[in-house]
Amino acid sequence: MSVYLNNIRMALLSLFLLVASGTMTAQTITGSVKDNTGEPVIGATVVEQGVTNNGTVTDIDGNFTLKLKSKSNKLGISYVGMKSQVVNVSGKKSVSITLEDDATNLNDVVVIGYGAVKKKDLTGSVATVNSKALAEVPVASATEALTGKMAGVQVTTTEGSPDAEVKIRVRGGGSITQSNDPLYIVDGFPVETISDIPATDIEDITVLKDASSTAIYGSRGANGVILVTTKSGKSGKVNVSYNAYYSWKTIAKKFDVLDTYDYAKWQYELALLKNENDLSSYTQYFGEYQDMDLYKGIEGNDWQDVVYGRTGNTFNHNVNITGGT
Repeated sequence: MSVYLNNIRMALLSLFLLVASGTMTAQTITGSVKDNTGEPVIGATVVEQGVTNNGTVTDIDGNFTLKLKSKSNKLGISYVGMKSQVVNVSGKKSVSITLEDDATNLNDVVVIGYGAVKKKDLTGSVATVNSKALAEVPVASATEALTGKMAGVQVTTTEGSPDAEVKIRVRGGGSITQSNDPLYIVDGFPVETISDIPATDIEDITVLKDASSTAIYGSRGANGVILVTTKSGKSGKVNVSYNAYYSWKTIAKKFDVLDTYDYAKWQYELALLKNENDLSSYTQYFGEYQDMDLYKGIEGNDWQDVVYGRTGNTFNHNVNITGGT
């Protein structure tokens, strides 16, 4: 009888150990995932290391619950844009995990219409001018600052006046009857022109030069797209900068022209070439030939001085205050 009881005891002890072992193996872990600011990370992936197809994602509050299937006691936590972590949960029922941001090197990144990609991965033709290059050129508008800065981009003025319209052509003109102006995008919004934006207020200018820009902006980008990013406020130490320049414009060289007497004499010779017998056209404006000496010593109008003789002056001041809270 005692042998029978001993066998029952051993069977019960084995069953108890088996159940306890199964309970220890089936460990359930609860926890939360947050970023370095304390905000919950929604949709972070939590998987058991060494086990296939055993994982979960965090909910709207950054919490998760996962039942472990092995004795590895390690959880892998990952999220896009953050550094992945492996956490040992041996002997724990709950854990609190903080993920750090994964810093991205932006030195070789090109901004395009729908995001940012590395320049080596970009198939389209792109040219960029940064704020440092724009600040080195003392001009009133951003369009003038682009002159000679980009290959395949032509910047011309319609006339010589200070407020003359500046035309930008990307890959030349493609239409005879329609506009050849590129599409201007300033901070994500289409505008008519960028001539009214001071060059000192611009962070960078990017030009999409090939036909792939039409895949982003449609037919409006057929003549190229100019993306302008203006400077924005940034928190930090207050910084005050002042930039000023003075410039003047004047005619560089004048042509030598005839004086009053030589001009009257040239008109007489011209009239003789046209008709030797009829000099009425000459006498109507310049008088008789024998009186031509009257023109000697008379000062005429130098139309080069009248039209271009004045000196145009430009004095530009720009004050920037950045930083703060």
